[in-house]
Amino acid sequence: MFRAILLEKGDAGFSVRVTEIDEARLPDIPEGGVLVRPEYSTLNFKDGLALTNKSPVVRNWPMVPGIDGAGVVLESAHPAWRAGDRFVHDGWGVGESHWGCLAQRARLKGDWLVPMPPSMTARQAMSIGTAGYTAMLCVMALERHGVKAGDGEILVTGATGGVGSVAVALLSRLGHRVTAATGKSSEADYLRSLGAAAVIDRAELTAPGKPLQKERWAAVVDAVGSQTLVNALAQVRYGGAVAACGLAQGFDLPGTVMPFILRGVALLGVDSVMAPMALRKQAWARLSTDLDPLLLETMITEISLDEVIAASARLMAGQVRGRIVVRID
Repeated sequence: MFRAILLEKGDAGFSVRVTEIDEARLPDIPEGGVLVRPEYSTLNFKDGLALTNKSPVVRNWPMVPGIDGAGVVLESAHPAWRAGDRFVHDGWGVGESHWGCLAQRARLKGDWLVPMPPSMTARQAMSIGTAGYTAMLCVMALERHGVKAGDGEILVTGATGGVGSVAVALLSRLGHRVTAATGKSSEADYLRSLGAAAVIDRAELTAPGKPLQKERWAAVVDAVGSQTLVNALAQVRYGGAVAACGLAQGFDLPGTVMPFILRGVALLGVDSVMAPMALRKQAWARLSTDLDPLLLETMITEISLDEVIAASARLMAGQVRGRIVVRID
């Protein structure tokens, strides 16, 4: 038996609880399966949607949520993994269509796991989690486009969230001048402590604006989408780029092609869920060197498995700053 968060949906409606589950109920993986013991997990936006049933994230019922996990391999039928190996897991539909890591046990595909960087603990890896890993993918996408330190200001939207907080810290440490957009004026000191040179009110970006606006940003990391993304595109300098990875404001894009055809702006889509393994390994290697672990510690709130359900409601209400790390045992 192991403890886990279980989501169920039936004639009685939706329910969520922390309970004990028989290990025999773990999903079967015919080839390359790995039984793991997550030591830490996280609470991401997608987990919050599942735990509060605010969006049809879960595709199979019942479901154990938790798209992230870090810990130790217990048993392996995969040639790349042995008992005792340390792993990090992000994405791959876990917590949506396959039981996840907000549990003391999980059975995952070996092809989904990344070796934990030697310099990291499971707690540090989950302090980063999908949010931080996504932020690193955004930074790498901008770098591939040719964005360099000294090119100009970089805007980070949704800056007090998990992706935004790590993006601010990464970009500032890499030598960029970062402007953070947030709706929480009380968090300006927090964002400056992460390295933001300036903080603006997200209200400057959330309302409809002109298709082309004053050129302000060399690049943008956007975790918000919708009108915020449209305004960010309209303000990017000629030849600049926007790395888009989120939809906190919405999944629509109510804009025009003008930034693309008149200023040569590039919109770079960033996906963390199905990213290829080579890119994942590169991102985690960069995170182990480019992110200050002491600064990372200032971004996190650690909770127990029993506190996850209440924390998910606060997350969806916009009352969470930075990263929530879940201690499994």
